[in-house]
Amino acid sequence: VNLMESGGGLVQPGGSLRLSCAGSGFTFSSYAMSWYRQAPEKERELVAAINSTSGSTYYPDSMKGRFTISRDNAKNTVYLQVSRMKPADTAVYYCSAQLHPGGYRYWGQGTQVTVSS
Repeated sequence: VNLMESGGGLVQPGGSLRLSCAGSGFTFSSYAMSWYRQAPEKERELVAAINSTSGSTYYPDSMKGRFTISRDNAKNTVYLQVSRMKPADTAVYYCSAQLHPGGYRYWGQGTQVTVSS
């Protein structure tokens, strides 16, 4: 299993960004995919999740409204669209793949997102 995030960088407050995560080495369409983030000296937290088949999505209450997760199984890619970005969104963003709830979770290497003027 290989997960490769891209699309991070420096963004001004109020701006938008789309992160991508390309998967390889596994049956991408069978896995639930998630985005997490980890800010300096903070625990990793869930940003959004999308299931493998119906495309049903989940966002923690704190992430609702500015984050949109989507997937393209034909391209083995999951996306995270972030809008109205804030300095508090500064973090390393990771994508994750999981075959079954409670099962082993695979991680990408992460992509740095910095929101600053």
